[in-house]
Amino acid sequence: VQLVESGGDLVQPGGSLRLSCQGSGLTFSRYDMTWIRQGPGKELEWVSTINDGGGSTNYADSVKGRFTISRDNAKNTLYLQMNNLKPEDTAVYYCRTAIYEDNYWGQGTQVTVS
Repeated sequence: VQLVESGGDLVQPGGSLRLSCQGSGLTFSRYDMTWIRQGPGKELEWVSTINDGGGSTNYADSVKGRFTISRDNAKNTLYLQMNNLKPEDTAVYYCRTAIYEDNYWGQGTQVTVS
């Protein structure tokens, strides 16, 4: 299983970014997918989860109304559209999935809002 994030960048407050997470080595459409972030000097923070079919989503209060999670199972790709970015959104963003007892993470992509 491999998850590869992309799309991180330096952006000004109020700006937007779209992160992507390309999955391989798994039947992507079978699994819920999650975005998690870690800001500088901070603990890991759950951001959002989408179910296998894409019909159910959940968000942390800190991003609700600003971020949108989605997926394209035909492309084995997870997305995170981030709007109205704030300095406190600065973090490394990871995608993660769980298959039975095992968790799989990408390498992360850096988002800096400044």
